[in-house]
Amino acid sequence: KYKLGKLIGTRTWGGVIGIRGYTPLVDGGYITRPEFGLLSDEAKWIIEGHGVEPDIWVDTLPSDQALGKDPQLDKAIEVIMEQIRQNPPELPKVAPYPVKAK
Repeated sequence: KYKLGKLIGTRTWGGVIGIRGYTPLVDGGYITRPEFGLLSDEAKWIIEGHGVEPDIWVDTLPSDQALGKDPQLDKAIEVIMEQIRQNPPELPKVAPYPVKAK
């Protein structure tokens, strides 16, 4: 929506109704209750129940993790390096060094 960057990975799980604190029970357990969630600028529920879809879908398998691999991070690096290649940043001009011999 805000075009801040590409989301790379898998869809988030969609559980964003939050809890804060808990109520203790006499048996030592406790209960929690949902208290807050996310609304869009248009005051509509967002994310809850579905999650956020990535722009680029890349899964990480348990076997990848066992081998120390991170395909999502690798893809993110690939994408940003391509963006830098296509739109190289301009370095600021360096001001002349001041003469302090006076």
